[in-house]
Amino acid sequence: MPYLLLGIALLVALGFEFVNGFHDTANAVATVIYTHSLDPHIAVAWSGTWNFLGVMVSSGAVAFGIISLLPVELILQVGSGAGFAMVFALLVAAIIWNLGTWWLGLPASSSHTLIGSVIGVGISNQLMSVKTGTSGVDWGQATKIGQSLLLSPLVGFGCAALLLLLAKALIRDPRLYKAPEGTEPPPFWIRALLILTCTGVSFFHGSNDGQKGMGLIMLILIGTVPTAYALNHAFTAQQSVDFVAASQQAANTLDHYIDQNAVVVDPRDDVQQYVRDKNFTLNTMFALRNVIVDISNEASLYKELKNVPQDQVRNLRNDMYLVSEALRLMKKTQKPAISPTDWTILDNYKKNHVDLAAKFIPTWVKVAVAIALGLGTMVGWKRIVVTVGEKIGKDHLTYGQGAAAEITAMATIGAADWFGLPVSTTHVLSSGVAGTMAANHSGLQWSTVRNLLLAWVLTLPVSIMLSATLYWAFRHIS
Repeated sequence: MPYLLLGIALLVALGFEFVNGFHDTANAVATVIYTHSLDPHIAVAWSGTWNFLGVMVSSGAVAFGIISLLPVELILQVGSGAGFAMVFALLVAAIIWNLGTWWLGLPASSSHTLIGSVIGVGISNQLMSVKTGTSGVDWGQATKIGQSLLLSPLVGFGCAALLLLLAKALIRDPRLYKAPEGTEPPPFWIRALLILTCTGVSFFHGSNDGQKGMGLIMLILIGTVPTAYALNHAFTAQQSVDFVAASQQAANTLDHYIDQNAVVVDPRDDVQQYVRDKNFTLNTMFALRNVIVDISNEASLYKELKNVPQDQVRNLRNDMYLVSEALRLMKKTQKPAISPTDWTILDNYKKNHVDLAAKFIPTWVKVAVAIALGLGTMVGWKRIVVTVGEKIGKDHLTYGQGAAAEITAMATIGAADWFGLPVSTTHVLSSGVAGTMAANHSGLQWSTVRNLLLAWVLTLPVSIMLSATLYWAFRHIS
């Protein structure tokens, strides 16, 4: 049964990325298609290839940033019925909304949809288990991610408009600001610029959006086959030695901040409680230090992570996850006040040792997601492309407008990827096109703009309600 659920869950997760491909990535090819810079079939194949490469070099920061929004007990027990209900509710809700908006030709955001689905599961989990004190949504992290998603369309609109006006002031070639005539491609340098920006948007879309599916796939794998995927088996013997040393150094650093009156019965419970409710108590630091020491002792005992016994793998991984999240929250809230020098030690321990051991993405997962994303781009691109290319502005997209919108999207998504934040390719690019139309006084088709705004406003509440309802239903089935 677990392997059947694993197979179904992986297919659904890859299905989400496939839909993401023809829903979001279609935005990247709209400008090169509507300026006749590339043949549509070549454009989608080219974009799909660069999406693939973007996924392959992605760091995983976005993936685990989204996962940290989920209730901590569901992450730690993802192999349970509640864990599978969470994963299926997230993915099915996101796919339903993405398919619906794609069918209507609306460039809605897959990122928005997934975040809404995560919030819906968290709220439903808390309401269903109010008596047991289970957690809901990490609203601090949700707010941070929500701000990046809400601000990205405004950034896209304003920056693309300014970029077009700047280009008009500095680049005097009138051909850049004309709409294509017939099916003739643009002049060589303009064509090269548009293809370059399409390539950049596709690459950064893959490196950002592709991670969302990866994080969920890793949760599925950890829940069903923890022996193989809960810990990073690529850890070498030398890395394990370094891990033990860094753990001991981190524990010694935390010793400076332990309250002498602290009394801890079960360190893991105390750390989990802190991660759940974000309430730092006099016992928290002592408990965290003890969990780090336990992790260090196990790593020292088994020499390499691949040698950890099967029945202890999941517990060790959960301990590492709790330590990583606790350190993240402590740094974010600055409670307690820890010196910059000590934070250097703790940051090194978290990023280069704990996260490397427990928050990793195998190459085959990246390849599977990359293929799904690339194939999706090549299959269902046309509906969204038509909306972006024809229905936002009253006039045909000019070469300069296409380049300004794509450059803005490429820079915004690249910056978000650097900071580990999810951002909407759809919103940035479609609002960028709208910004160039406004700056060019081309006029906007307000019916389309109204529909885009409606999709933008409705995506979060609809996906929240969908995933919350599905989670409730799946919990009663499991």
